[in-house]
This record gives sequence, structure tokens and C-alpha cells, in this order.
Amino acid sequence: MSTQPWPQWLPLRDDLRELSPYGAPQLPAAAVLNTNENPYAPSNELVDSITARIAQVAKTLNRYPDRDAVLLRKKLAFFINEISETALNESNIWAANGSNEIIQSLFMAFGGGPALGFTPSYSMHPLIAKVAQVTWINGLRNKDFSLEISSAVQEIQKYQPHLTFITTPNNPTGSAVTIEQIEALAQATTGLVVIDEAYAEFSDERSAVTLIEKYPHIVVIRTMSKAFAFAGVRLGYLIAHPSVIDAMFLVRLPYHLGALTQAAAEVALDFKDQLLGTVAQLRSDREKVAQALRDLGLAVVPSSSNFLLFSGFEIASAQLWQMMLERGVLIRDVGLLGCLRVTIGNEAENQRFIDSLSACLGEK
Repeated sequence: MSTQPWPQWLPLRDDLRELSPYGAPQLPAAAVLNTNENPYAPSNELVDSITARIAQVAKTLNRYPDRDAVLLRKKLAFFINEISETALNESNIWAANGSNEIIQSLFMAFGGGPALGFTPSYSMHPLIAKVAQVTWINGLRNKDFSLEISSAVQEIQKYQPHLTFITTPNNPTGSAVTIEQIEALAQATTGLVVIDEAYAEFSDERSAVTLIEKYPHIVVIRTMSKAFAFAGVRLGYLIAHPSVIDAMFLVRLPYHLGALTQAAAEVALDFKDQLLGTVAQLRSDREKVAQALRDLGLAVVPSSSNFLLFSGFEIASAQLWQMMLERGVLIRDVGLLGCLRVTIGNEAENQRFIDSLSACLGEK
């Protein structure tokens, strides 16, 4: 995209003229470790099954898809019930093109008042709020990036947000919030408490979906892009009280979820055990990489996700990022002074990352 100033004749909103499009660099590298994807590709068996299902659906592409994605929502509810011991059904589920569409829809439906989040956290929350013209309030975290619940409760009581966002495990830090802490936050507000669980499969914490029956103003966002190893399909889903789901239907675009997306996701859910089978390996490798970073004299934020935020290097973050890229390793500069983030890859990618980082630090 051009970096030239917007022409004055273009009636772009004034509050958008200062923005840059969101997006991690998509650059060629031997080890792509910057967007927290699962490094393990789908099996041939899954590829064949998706291909066969797509071939069936392709014969009806002259028709619109099921705009309510009923079968997919039923499968998602079954999956959540299986892993969380809940009793949800399709009325508790809404599916969309990635979790970002869900975030946008929540702002559109419930953004009549301010939204509160605790930074640093997922940077798309405030950006989508701005685009949706919802007032965003940055709450505070501790210096170690943990969330102080008593302070968070005070901020909720002060600002009375319509939407309070909690990302757990948090991105970009990897730290998790306990189910007891989420419950304390829910008790402090009558607004929606939005729990972004994009990386929940990597954590030992119980999912907030188990609180929805008791606290119907808790809503949970999940995705098939991370642990599920299905980022290319763009499938996120919302778990919530049926009234919240009904509100999503008010603001969605017609036929927003394509037939091919629905079909691929439905097949993937039949292979859920296979797709999630790499989670234990990634968690183990996360600890190995964390120890290797500490062995290099670096500080590592304890992580419950599939990435690590590290600091303690003397080189400027942007310079170290570039030096790593020149060695074929693409990691993420998340905008935190003196910090970089790395996704846990496969064994070869992790080793290349550590070897390259060691070489870079030796050149300082």
C-alpha cells in the first residue's frame, strides 16, 4: 500500500487519516515466527477430506451459502461442550470470518458507550474500536504486564464501560487470567465482559465459557487460526448467551460466511483431535525455547500461549529484528520498548531462531 498522504479531495474520515493499516510483515524467511500460527501443516488425510467436501459444495456455488451456518455452529457447540463440559447448542454460537469480524460486530452492536481494555494487549481491540467510532479507554497493567484485578475493578467502576476486553492468554505477553479473576471482573460490571481466548488451548486455565450460564454478560471469542492450525480459512466464533448471538445477526452482513469456508471448517472439526494433537508438543517446545533465551541472559515473560515475549538485549528492538530477518528468521516487533516476540515453531525453526539470536547478540 502507498505511504503517500491521503489526497484532500478524498472524503476520508479525519480520525482515519492518521492511521496505518494493521498487519504483521509478510516477508520471505526460512523461519516465519511472527504471527503465532501453528507451524504444522494439515495432514494429507485432512487435505483429501476438505478437497472432497469442497468439490461437493462447488456444484452449488451459484447459490448463496447458509447465512446462519447452522451445521457449523452445531459442530462448534459440540466441540466446546466436549472440551469444557458445558451444555451449549447452536443458539450460543456465532461464526465469522476470523475473530476480528466478531470484535467488530461486538462494537457495532454494543458500542453505544465506552470500551475498556488493559494494555499492552491485542492491538486490534482499540484499532477496531476507533474504526467503529467507539470510545476506547486504555486500562493499566503492572510493570511485569500482569493484570492487577483490584485496579481493573476500580477502572471498571470508574468508567462504566459497555464492553470490557480481557485477552487470556494475553497477546503479546502470553500471561493468563484465572477463572476466579474473570468472575471478579464480571461481578464489577453490568456491561459485556469480552474474553478473547484466541490462545486458550495452550493454557491450563479453565475457559470462561464455563461462566456464561451464571454470568450471561460474559462473552467468549475463540478462533481456529492458532492451536487449530487453520489460519488460512479465517474462522472465528463467539460463545455467548442466545440474546448476544441474536444481536450479532442484527449487525452482520448478509451471507457473510462463504460456503467454502463453512465446508472446510466443518471438515476440520471432524479432525479436531488430529489438528489439536500438536498443542502438547508446542507447549513443551515453548518451555525449551524460554530456557534457551534465559541461557542467553535474556528475560522472558512467563507464557501460557504459543509465543514468548523477551527482553534484556542491548541492541535496539528494530535493529535486532532486522538482523534476525537478514539471517532468515522473521519475528515480531510489537511496539514495546526493548521487547520482541517470537512464535514457537517446529524444532528446526526454533533452533534456527536461537542460533541466529545468539549470533546477533554476539555482534552487538
